[in-house]
Amino acid sequence: MTLADDVLAGDRRALARVLTLVERAAPEAREILAAIYSATGRAHLVGITGAPGAGKSTLINALAAQLRAKGDTVAVLAIDPSSVFSRGAVLGDRIRMQDLVHDAGAFVRSMASRGAVGGVARASAAAIDVLDAAGFDRVLIETVGVGQSELDIAALVHTVVLVEAPGLGDEVQAIKAGVLEIADIVVLNKGDLPHADIALRTLTLALSLAQPVAGADAWQPRLLRTDALSKHGIEGLRAALDGHRTHAREGKRWAGQQAVRARAALASELREQLYTSFMEQLPPAQLAEIVAAIAARTQDPYSTARHLLAAHS
Repeated sequence: MTLADDVLAGDRRALARVLTLVERAAPEAREILAAIYSATGRAHLVGITGAPGAGKSTLINALAAQLRAKGDTVAVLAIDPSSVFSRGAVLGDRIRMQDLVHDAGAFVRSMASRGAVGGVARASAAAIDVLDAAGFDRVLIETVGVGQSELDIAALVHTVVLVEAPGLGDEVQAIKAGVLEIADIVVLNKGDLPHADIALRTLTLALSLAQPVAGADAWQPRLLRTDALSKHGIEGLRAALDGHRTHAREGKRWAGQQAVRARAALASELREQLYTSFMEQLPPAQLAEIVAAIAARTQDPYSTARHLLAAHS
């Protein structure tokens, strides 16, 4: 059996190995991804984003436990900040998800963002495909931070969950960043803290202002109050996820959204392969000379790139 076959069979060691190949952009990763792609499209992909301190990892741990109790298999992909020294994932999320590590029906993996725009690692889309093909019912993707660039998670998942917490002061920032506009479910976590009622009212108003006017059949974003430590509100979050999944798949926009994701995947792969192919053809000495000239401001990267493309086309 090949590694691809092992992944499709649900072999955890093969799954971990393939994810490592994907993260390292190993040459053999593309062949494996191509072999398993036809088995994707079955999992419910959930993006969970929010500011640091909102309790995303603890919430995911509680949510995954709730999903497991209902019989779903769950994979968690935690996009960690890269270590400044090792360039590897910090792995803090895995420490906070110990309940899942020993569960045969759950799988937790951290992936370094390596400075990727939006806090979503470059290899995230491929890693999601691997977890999807492995047969998990739900794939939960936790992203780093919140901001304008965080909007790219919407292109990778079916459901976007925005996590807030009282006292962080991020409600207005979320409006400015446009994150509320793409949130399908907004969770006020740590709902037992002081000022939670005020934060809930603020988010209610913010949602009414941020969400565009939609038709009668459009999904109305849910605003939920949870406390992940005590598990309060987690069942309601699971029910909201089920509701959005059903609505999305039965709605008229499903086919269009799938086409958008397919187009984004193709564009990303074209950019990556074209860049890799081009850089392999460029002699190292010439590249070093060009980089030095751009660093010295005697050349600019824009016209230089255009000239290089013209010369090699």
